[in-house]
Amino acid sequence: MTLEHVERKLAAILAADVAGYSRLTGADEEGTMRRLRALRGELIDPAIQTHRGHIVKTMGDGFLVEFSSVVDAVRCFLEVQRGVSARNADFEPDKRIEFRVGVHVGDVMVQPDGDLLGDGVNIAARLESIAEPGGICLSEDAYHQVRDRLEEEFVDLGDKELKNIARPVRVYSVETGSGSLAHAAHASAPEKSGPPRLSIVVLPFANLGDDPEQEYFVDGVTECLTTDLSRITGSFVIARNTAFTYKGKPFDVKQIGRELNVHYVLEGSVQRNGSRMRVNVQLIDAETGNHLWAERFEKPVADLFAMQDEIVSRLAGALNTQLVAAEAHRAERALHPDSMELYFQGMACANKGLTSEYMALASDFFKRALVLDPDNLDALVGTATVDTLQGCNFMTDDREASLAAAEATLNKALAMAPDHAWAHCLIGAVQISTNRAAQGIAECERALALNRNLVNAHAIIGLAKYFMGRGEETEAHVHEALRLSPNDTFGYLWMTFAGVAKMQLGLDDEAADWFRRGLKTNQNFPPAHFYLAAALVHLGRLDEAQAAVKAGIALDPAFTILRFRAGASSDNQTYLAQLERVIEGMRAAGIPEG
Repeated sequence: MTLEHVERKLAAILAADVAGYSRLTGADEEGTMRRLRALRGELIDPAIQTHRGHIVKTMGDGFLVEFSSVVDAVRCFLEVQRGVSARNADFEPDKRIEFRVGVHVGDVMVQPDGDLLGDGVNIAARLESIAEPGGICLSEDAYHQVRDRLEEEFVDLGDKELKNIARPVRVYSVETGSGSLAHAAHASAPEKSGPPRLSIVVLPFANLGDDPEQEYFVDGVTECLTTDLSRITGSFVIARNTAFTYKGKPFDVKQIGRELNVHYVLEGSVQRNGSRMRVNVQLIDAETGNHLWAERFEKPVADLFAMQDEIVSRLAGALNTQLVAAEAHRAERALHPDSMELYFQGMACANKGLTSEYMALASDFFKRALVLDPDNLDALVGTATVDTLQGCNFMTDDREASLAAAEATLNKALAMAPDHAWAHCLIGAVQISTNRAAQGIAECERALALNRNLVNAHAIIGLAKYFMGRGEETEAHVHEALRLSPNDTFGYLWMTFAGVAKMQLGLDDEAADWFRRGLKTNQNFPPAHFYLAAALVHLGRLDEAQAAVKAGIALDPAFTILRFRAGASSDNQTYLAQLERVIEGMRAAGIPEG
């Protein structure tokens, strides 16, 4: 094969093997092979799959894995090393199976059979050979990809001459929490950091019945929830197979937290009572043992798997909010908060409601996070979140500038991370609000394909239908969002979407009910007060309408009809006619002209 026909690509390569393999098999060949098969089947292979890795080849006691990013590679084998360490607790030191791992990012050649060759592979293999048992060594190129994205400690081991590699390679070790190189070889290295932020293990749910079919359902809820929680921004979720080693065993939450190095433990139970199924869940702080949140779901047993999907969606959505709030609370106690701590505080503010005060606080936290770490993608998207919410919800007199800034930021974020689901959802909202509804719907559908639990996208698609003059279709999308996340942080927004769609259909009474329902969920949304006022005017209830305006103006004194009219999001004639009708109601209720 000539050089010009060789396929090349940039890849994150991980090489691993078993330290002291010959000694272990010499002492107990069958037992060692049996334990290795169990580790591969129950821990390593599932973790690789969860973190989007691909096993290129196996080599006796070792294997080569390709990942799409170094972050995925290191997160995967941090999880593996900790899981292996937990299992080794039952064995004497000379009988423990421990892996050495090397990670590099570089150019590789792709062979017709899928094998990978070249320096990218060779360097990873050489790094693995110098790693300590239970340790992970990174090249400098790989280190630069993860140093600001992971919470673990890294130790600079200096330049190393690696066999058959032309130039010295600067090497870093990762503190895995399993007695690795950082502490063994460097007594002066920093002590191991605490658990990663948003680190959680979903313990196998308890089956409180004796129905075998229910056992499959219970395990399915645990597995799906583990997968879906891993999509939460910044989360570190212990793989299903590690979690299942605790199935059916008595456990102490604090001990699990120490063994798996996680902040949070989620546990639950499932009980079938006749034709109904009850699921109880609780989120626990692994450090203190305190219960942070609990929820109960009770549904008819019709389609177990459809019910499983709904429960998982509801749990993942609710847990996202709870975990962000918990991390923000931790950050409040930090004397010198870092970039991610500031990000969580910003999201906690944004979740409280759409007032100028909360948006200003959220924006400040995100900007401070970016000062500390300009590469903090989540904080970058956070700034776009604020700009989008302000521009879409009549919170600024320069709506066009706010939405343009949001779109520019989101394009930058998506160039860095093309599969960032929330960024796709937000850019969809921006497009929908700037007379590009069809494009926006496609972006929201893309967001749902990336993260099925991003139920905001369902409601935003409903809003797009309203802007397109198809308000009769909006309510179904809102109902779907509320079905999947009935207590969602942004539920009040979705209810407002349903309300304005009802007004477009001339159903002012139903519209008023939706607006009231949204305000009961969260009063801190001025437009809902103003929309309610317009609906009440058309229902002939002027006193109530004026009271609604008073409540809205208390939250947003700068709101005017001029600003509202400037916020028109479509040139659809049905939408524009309804907009004028809303403006008539607002004017009659006493909203200033501006």
